[in-house]
Amino acid sequence: MSEEIQIYVADLAAYNSGILHGVFIDPTDDLDRIWEQIKEMLRISPVEDAEEYAIHDYEGFGGYKVSEYEGIEQVHEIACFIQEYPDFGAELLSYYSDLESARKVAEETYYGCFESISDYAQELTESCQDIPENLIFYIDYERMGRDMELSGDIFTIETKHDEVHIFGNY
Repeated sequence: MSEEIQIYVADLAAYNSGILHGVFIDPTDDLDRIWEQIKEMLRISPVEDAEEYAIHDYEGFGGYKVSEYEGIEQVHEIACFIQEYPDFGAELLSYYSDLESARKVAEETYYGCFESISDYAQELTESCQDIPENLIFYIDYERMGRDMELSGDIFTIETKHDEVHIFGNY
C-alpha cells in the first residue's frame, strides 16, 4: 500500500460555523493517544464549547469506505488490520464488509500470493501428486485455476499486475 493510513477528524461546531478546523490522526496509534488528539483539537476550537467531531477524510484504507460517524475504536481496529495485512487487508475488508470475517479469512484460509491462478493450480496439483512425464503437457492449469474460482472453491484479490492473493472460502 502506498498511502499512509490516516483519518481527518473535524470539529463539527467549527464546520457548522463555516470554519475548517480539525486534525489528521494515525488511527493505528494507541487509542488513548487518539482520544487525546481529538480532545485537544476540540479544546483549541475557534468555536466555544466544541464537543462533537466527525471523520471527514481518510487515506490508506484502500477499497474500504470509512463512515463519517464510524466509531473511533472501530476505525482503530480496521486500520490495525490493514496495517497487519498491507498487501490485501483493505480489499479483504471491502469484500467481506466486516472485520471478524475478514480476519478469519486472512488467518485461516489464505493460501498465498501467486503470479496467476494457474500458478496456484499448478503448485497445488504438483504438491499433491506426482505427474507422469508423458501427461505434463496435457494439463491445463489455467483452466483448472479458473474452474476453482468459478466453482467458489477459492476467491482472489489481485493487488498488482502478476500479484494474485488466493483465499479459500469458508
